Amino acid sequence: MNPRAALAFAHDIVAALIAWSGAFWLRFNFDIPQPYLATLLESLAFAIPLQAVVFWRFGLYRGIWRYASIPDLKRIVFAVGISALAIPALVVMLQLPVPRSVLVLDPVLLGMIMGGSRVAYRMWKERNLRSIIEGEREPVIVVGAGEAAANLLKDLARSAQWRVAAVFDDDAAKVGLQLQGVPVLATLKDMPQYLDRVGAHHAIIAMPATTHTARRRAVELCSKAGLKVMTVPSYDDLVSGKVTVSQIRHVELDDLLGRDPVVLDAGGLKDWIEDRVIMVTGAGGSIGSELCRQIARFKPRRLVLFELSELALYTLEQEFQRTRPAIALTCAIGDVKDAVRVNQVMAVHRPSVVFHAAAYKHVPLMETDNPWQAVRNNISGTHVIAGAAVAHGVEKFVLISTDKAINPTSVMGATKRLAELVCQTLQQPAGTRFVMVRFGNVLGSTGSVIPKFREQIAAGGPITVTHPEIRRYFMSIPEAAQLVMQAGLMGRGGEIFVLDMGEPVLIADLARDLIRLSGFNENEIKIAFTGLRPGEKLYEELLSDDETTLPTPHPKLRIAQATQEDAAWLARLLDWLNQSPPRSDDEVRQDLARWIPEYRNG
Repeated sequence: MNPRAALAFAHDIVAALIAWSGAFWLRFNFDIPQPYLATLLESLAFAIPLQAVVFWRFGLYRGIWRYASIPDLKRIVFAVGISALAIPALVVMLQLPVPRSVLVLDPVLLGMIMGGSRVAYRMWKERNLRSIIEGEREPVIVVGAGEAAANLLKDLARSAQWRVAAVFDDDAAKVGLQLQGVPVLATLKDMPQYLDRVGAHHAIIAMPATTHTARRRAVELCSKAGLKVMTVPSYDDLVSGKVTVSQIRHVELDDLLGRDPVVLDAGGLKDWIEDRVIMVTGAGGSIGSELCRQIARFKPRRLVLFELSELALYTLEQEFQRTRPAIALTCAIGDVKDAVRVNQVMAVHRPSVVFHAAAYKHVPLMETDNPWQAVRNNISGTHVIAGAAVAHGVEKFVLISTDKAINPTSVMGATKRLAELVCQTLQQPAGTRFVMVRFGNVLGSTGSVIPKFREQIAAGGPITVTHPEIRRYFMSIPEAAQLVMQAGLMGRGGEIFVLDMGEPVLIADLARDLIRLSGFNENEIKIAFTGLRPGEKLYEELLSDDETTLPTPHPKLRIAQATQEDAAWLARLLDWLNQSPPRSDDEVRQDLARWIPEYRNG
């Protein structure tokens, strides 16, 4: 027994002596007759050892008094209750004249002393700790007065860093009330006039279950008031148990640009993926790696990761070994243009579903010096993978496409449109079913503006934006991956699914949000407009001029009715792909314009 446990055990023995003696004194109004005084002393010899054994058996000395809580009090109640039943049985067996009222008073007094002393000790320790660190803790306000805020305040009461000075909520009915002892001072719109009083420079948004619009408004009001803004984890993370409400973090762009959560057909995806071999090309990329994580949730028999980059593949393999060791992995290094390697991997593992995410996606990089490489990788690579899928009996092939394939103005967009046409042309009445999925930019993906903006802010600016009016559609990487899976499940063959990308975002506003969230203003980090880059559009489009869409059962997925080609067209395309590369980048663009009439470069 360690010293703390021994001291607690000794305390409870003394408490048992006091309670048993006190019960006699109360029974006889503090004047115990001589015969009963002898009974008191005689009964102590069996009552106290019996209670000591019960206390020990109930594990009352495993807890730490500093953190005494409801479970500790429950154990005390049960232990005292058992002893309250055992002692009368011994009294009857030994035929001692112990008054019945003593048998009732003893457990009441004992429970009060044991439980009360633990609670009093915890209160004393916390009061002392608070008095020591109170001056060092930084005042913070909490926005929101719901359940999440109540749990947050409870956790922050023990924080050595933060002291909650006030709560603000948009519900005027809560103003004037208290949450965990902290006053709800005012509504959010009246918050600025109270900041001098509370002396806070930070705000925590504790509204995980509200809409993104409401959270964005709260962030903007706090930022305009000069507060540094943090938030609690998302509602989905809290419900899943991955994090707790006290794990506050800085507000990210996902919080401001977030959308309603994707509702997946979990049962359908489970039936489709569970106990099957699934192959993902470009598995080390932003979308490919997230697809692998999402697929792993549905317990495939084997996940085949096909990737050209050794580092990216190794990184993903290490992540899966750490977080999903039960998933059977095959890490295959290979180039999608290498037909021998692709066929070898498919012949060995016989995948049921292939998600083709491997592609060159960076528009300016593919536009200058690399157009023919974009053609080979995005078109020839797709044909190699798709052809192998047909040859090896793959049930479904899902192509990750892009909104830049619509009325393309870039080499990258044109090559992805041709990749769509290749897959549609390979679609036959029986055999492998080809499904194409188009979507726009994803937050934080490789080559996206967000990492670039962060680097520019870290360097002191300026942030470079190509045009004041340039707009883009954005969604999170997990949402994109989830909708790709949902589209793959729903596709029957030959469809091009278009994801609901929401409203387009002004890139300049995105830059301003990121500056503000980084703790700066536009006077400290400037925004410089540099002009549109080669192949770049001012506005992205979701459909080409000759396309319409059909609804699907899923509210965030529609089917584009696009033009299709035939086998003769595919044969001519393959002849072009297999020829020697054109002499110049301009010749590649001219050839692409012949294959894609809607392609307009420059």
